[in-house]
Amino acid sequence: MKAFILDRYGNNDGVRAGVMPDPEVRENDVLVQVHAAGVNLLDSKIRDGEFKLILPYHLPVVLGHDVAGVVVRVGSRVRRFKPGDEVYARPNQDRIGAFAELISIKEDDLALKPTLLTMEEAASIPLVGLTAWQALIETAKLKKGQKVLIQAGSGGVGTFAIQLAKHVGATVATTTSTANIDLVKRLGADVVIDYRKDDFEKVLHGYDVVLHSLDDETLKKSLRVLKPGGRLISISGPPDPDFAKKVGSPWILRPVMRVLSYRARRAAKRHHVSYSFLFMRASGDQLREISSLIDSGIIRPVVDRVFPFESTNEAMAYLETGRAKGKVVVKVR
Repeated sequence: MKAFILDRYGNNDGVRAGVMPDPEVRENDVLVQVHAAGVNLLDSKIRDGEFKLILPYHLPVVLGHDVAGVVVRVGSRVRRFKPGDEVYARPNQDRIGAFAELISIKEDDLALKPTLLTMEEAASIPLVGLTAWQALIETAKLKKGQKVLIQAGSGGVGTFAIQLAKHVGATVATTTSTANIDLVKRLGADVVIDYRKDDFEKVLHGYDVVLHSLDDETLKKSLRVLKPGGRLISISGPPDPDFAKKVGSPWILRPVMRVLSYRARRAAKRHHVSYSFLFMRASGDQLREISSLIDSGIIRPVVDRVFPFESTNEAMAYLETGRAKGKVVVKVR
């Protein structure tokens, strides 16, 4: 099969177009013909070697964490899917590979594609949708009447998280640039901070939850907007000891993660709030919940650009500029 392949970390030339063996289909697996693949900064970070200690892949590896396509074949123990089904998924972290013509995915990680969406729109959803769901619904247990700050509201996670938080009934604040103010307001943001003009930590107070996705300096400022007992959930790091346990990191790395997150955890304690790092996990069950919200018209995808498969490197480079509104997608078929 044709694929975009990472041969070595830190490759300035990007990922290589080439040919890989068709994926193995185990008894609990579903073989999917890829029609579209979402592009995420996680792909670039893996390519650059930023996660090689905590997510060690055996190179060469095919990148790509979001997929939409059609079922080709199912394993002997698969019961929920059949050939011809239109599906989407964020494959498990050890089974990535959406930048290819075929991918084999565990049945439990897969869901039927929302009926209202095109393949390209569906491919934009899994990683950001699951990230927002696991941060706001599962971890924060966000409730009606609470206040949440969602950073970078015009980005992939931000555009989804704003809509999800509004559905729950929360008051939503977000940060964005001047050019994207109208977009985040249309998505439901109640309070919009133009980061080029205002300091959000001087405007916002008494918040229950912060979904953090930016740098360490922004993390420190974000702690100040939380009320005592509030929660800061970070998807950009630093990783904490609980994360090390969840991903089964070698014991020798766990003290390293404790040190990496020490300042963040200490600062949170001083403000009488909690800090946690979230690295989204695959979940077909949660994707089914998300599908029902999409098919009910409650959440809509925000897709900035769709690139042809042969332009996968260009799609990754475009996303890295930080100018994308919502998601960037590669059309494979």
